[in-house]
Amino acid sequence: MVRRRLTSLLLGACALVLGSCTQVEEGPWAEAQRIIDEMTKVSFPERSVNIADLGAVEGDPDALCHEIINLAIVDMSRQGGGTVVVPAGTYYTGPITLKSNVNLHISEGAVLKFSTDINDYFPAVWTRWEGLDCYNAHPLIYAYGETNIAVTGAGVIDAQGDVSWWERQQRMERRDFRENPDDPDSKLYRASRLKLLEQAENHVPVGERIYNEITCLRPQTLNFNFCTTVLVEGVTFLRSPFWVIHPVFCKDFTLRGVRIDNDGPNGDGCDPESCRNVLIEDCIFNTGDDCIAIKSGRNEDGRKWNTPTENVIVRNCTMANGHGGVVIGSEISGGFRNLFVENCKMDSPHLDRVIRIKTSTARGGLIENIYVRNVEVGQCKEAVLRINLNYEPNEVAKRGFIPEVRNVILENVTCKDSKYGVWLYGLEDRVNINNVTLKNCTFDGVKTGENYAHGQLGEIDFDNCTINGEIVTTL
Repeated sequence: MVRRRLTSLLLGACALVLGSCTQVEEGPWAEAQRIIDEMTKVSFPERSVNIADLGAVEGDPDALCHEIINLAIVDMSRQGGGTVVVPAGTYYTGPITLKSNVNLHISEGAVLKFSTDINDYFPAVWTRWEGLDCYNAHPLIYAYGETNIAVTGAGVIDAQGDVSWWERQQRMERRDFRENPDDPDSKLYRASRLKLLEQAENHVPVGERIYNEITCLRPQTLNFNFCTTVLVEGVTFLRSPFWVIHPVFCKDFTLRGVRIDNDGPNGDGCDPESCRNVLIEDCIFNTGDDCIAIKSGRNEDGRKWNTPTENVIVRNCTMANGHGGVVIGSEISGGFRNLFVENCKMDSPHLDRVIRIKTSTARGGLIENIYVRNVEVGQCKEAVLRINLNYEPNEVAKRGFIPEVRNVILENVTCKDSKYGVWLYGLEDRVNINNVTLKNCTFDGVKTGENYAHGQLGEIDFDNCTINGEIVTTL
């Protein structure tokens, strides 16, 4: 009995000592770790093949090697899986399709350069473009319905988007929804985007939304659809035609140690859409649009699928240029829940916002449970937190789908230079932004010296927060 009691006391003392040194997570952050722990992880057999050994020619832009790569991927998948290796050197390629149980490995010193001939990216495949379902140009790296797949390595994927795609397509895809009567080409250049929007609004079957070499919209660099257990790790992505990494209806997707440099139009870094369990860690983003933008479908197409994105963890990432650091929307009609952002650094005069939520009465959707902590911001152009329920007010679309944002908590977020601290733009006729809490946040160098509020807002709490050294208690 005495020995048992002494053992119990010793164990209790050890637990007390360990507890003083180790912080035990509780609440939402414990949930974030549980999500990570339960995600399935990729695993591949030791089998591998080098594309140079299969006849891929290094350094010749006229010798595209995508047929060699795609055949190697199919063969590897049929054998039960393994790794297809792109060795050091520069290899030119057309579109690549990944298959189950295959790791496409871009070796250190390897550069995979994609063709700038639009004709190489047809026939069209099923994809989503700005939240709308269609058949469009084959994304540069594509997968549909596969499991246990990866793109890894310390090499470079250079999409060369600026050579053809940016100049050719950006006028068609401008965000102005009204045609320009002074530009006779504006209707021609923007017809595809407007047509797709109209098709979705009018419930045109997806099988009839087919875009060809003339009418196509810019493809993503990496687009995985209905895939499970995915890893993208270590690679540098350059000059995407459009969004860089775009998983759609995927589960257990990990993006780790990736660098994205893409200053092209609509050059989002990573856009998980209608996905479940997404981990983004140790990545560097420098983009022409949002660094990370969470989606769940646009308007009628988003409501048709009614599939929210949920359980997204972003940690230990660095953001430079971008319209927003971590963003929810605007194509968010299926809703979103459970975002965890921690230990990130953001800093650029060309970074507009840090945390951004954007939706509208055309989008609708419930957005809830946003947790952010320990984020260090040098400078951002506009606001540290911006919530906007009136995004793209000129969009021609059905209205009356009321968005709701609730349970947003920012803790220990610091910023040295911005225009506003918090910018909240609610609806005029009802409260649909509620339970927003900022705790232990310090915003210095705020040019206006204040926050910005518009419309009807619910409970907004500030706990030990300052703007330019002054305690903030209300908006």
